[in-house]
Amino acid sequence: MTTSTTPEPSAAAPLLDLQALVVSVRRRRRLWGTLALLGLLAGSALAVLMPPSPTAVTTVLVAHAEDQPNDTGTLIRTDVQLLQTTQIAGKALKSLKSPDKPEDFMKDYRGTGLTNNLLQITVTGDSDTQAVARAKALADAFVTDHVQRMRNTAQAQSQALLDQRDRMRDELAQVNKEIGNQSADSDPKASAGLESLFARRAELNSRIADFDERAADARTGTPQVVAGTQIVDDPRALRHSLPKAVVTDAVIGLVLGLFLGLALAAVGTVVADRPVLRRDIAANLGASVIAELPRRKGRPWRRRRHRSTRERLTASLARTTRGSTEPVSLLELGCARGASALALDLARTMAAEGPVTVVDGLPRPLLAGRRQKPGDPAVVGAERAAAVPPQERRIGVGSVAPGTAWTDLRHLGTQTVLVVRAGHGSAAWLHTVARQLADQRIPVIGVVLIDPDPRDRTDGTLWDGVQTALRGRSEPSGRQPGTARRRTERQPVWAARVPDNDQEVR
Repeated sequence: MTTSTTPEPSAAAPLLDLQALVVSVRRRRRLWGTLALLGLLAGSALAVLMPPSPTAVTTVLVAHAEDQPNDTGTLIRTDVQLLQTTQIAGKALKSLKSPDKPEDFMKDYRGTGLTNNLLQITVTGDSDTQAVARAKALADAFVTDHVQRMRNTAQAQSQALLDQRDRMRDELAQVNKEIGNQSADSDPKASAGLESLFARRAELNSRIADFDERAADARTGTPQVVAGTQIVDDPRALRHSLPKAVVTDAVIGLVLGLFLGLALAAVGTVVADRPVLRRDIAANLGASVIAELPRRKGRPWRRRRHRSTRERLTASLARTTRGSTEPVSLLELGCARGASALALDLARTMAAEGPVTVVDGLPRPLLAGRRQKPGDPAVVGAERAAAVPPQERRIGVGSVAPGTAWTDLRHLGTQTVLVVRAGHGSAAWLHTVARQLADQRIPVIGVVLIDPDPRDRTDGTLWDGVQTALRGRSEPSGRQPGTARRRTERQPVWAARVPDNDQEVR
């Protein structure tokens, strides 16, 4: 029984990696934290600098002739809309003897239906006294208008019933006249007509009495509406609490700023596509993560852990580069200072075995122009790299940021360690770095991740094949240890061309 060594196809990548999204948003806490703080301060300043205008409120009980227990609030909504009319606003301004226009006054008040029969009127003014006076005048104008409309409606309904009653009385008089003209000793046909006239008279008398009763009922309903419509809560000025307003506006500004910041951070993360997880950075660069370093030393109780981590990383890099006679370079992406400090530490560690020279090939040299301390290794610029004696070890420091001269990287070292800050480069640029280094035949020993996410539990080691399982050594060294002759590269074998016709075969 044989076991197939063909690797299984990996699962399809999700459309949106929620873990990477959450980590990226959390790493942008400065953005959404700043926006939340700005929202908090803006809300507080708004409450202090723009306090609400003096406001008065009153409540009116509104009675309707058409009130029904199952009313859904249609009548009170009609009253709210009637309150927002120039007729009522004009009557209120007339009672106040104010020169303001009704259209302008309508912007200073509003009505709210509390229940089917309760209307709350809120009015603003230049002062509490003016606001209370406006609320009183507006409530009186509304009550007067409502009562007048109810009275007019009842009067019109009663008058219509009375007009109908008068027409019935005229018809009754005509019937009585016809009955008086009929003789009692007439023929049988006349007797039948007389009986129909008597029946008609009785019907008219009944309808006349009904119209009288309905007219009386219509007039009786108006006093109930008039008495039921009244101001039940006298106008009063609302007290404004500045601390409460500041707290309320500050909380609202904080929530809005936080929401805006999180939304911007999420959208920026998706659009920028900057990997922050170990597995994504390793996959895009095609090399394993061999160590991690925080960007800053952090709190005092974490400095010892940071120092020990840095020492272990330096010792590991020294062991890795000690057995190779080829120069090693540290290429940074987004962490020039960290890569420079790491190169100095590595040079100091290896200085005990022989002379070491650090070649500073950064766009802005950080090591070549610094003041050397006693015991520090020699530092030269990239232009003087060729003058370094062959017997000395070289440790180059360069950059793979956009604008890098890729052909100059082999002068810094024929093998490299990438020092990458998490979330700095996009996925497309990481692919570019890996492709350019492969074109220059610079094997990547590994990746040192700067400023990793502390909650990242993903694996940064590649196990897709033997060449990547060995911690980033994608191909064997081009020079045998202890020798100065490069390996003979295997020439490519061209595939045979199949002839197209018999003439080419001949």
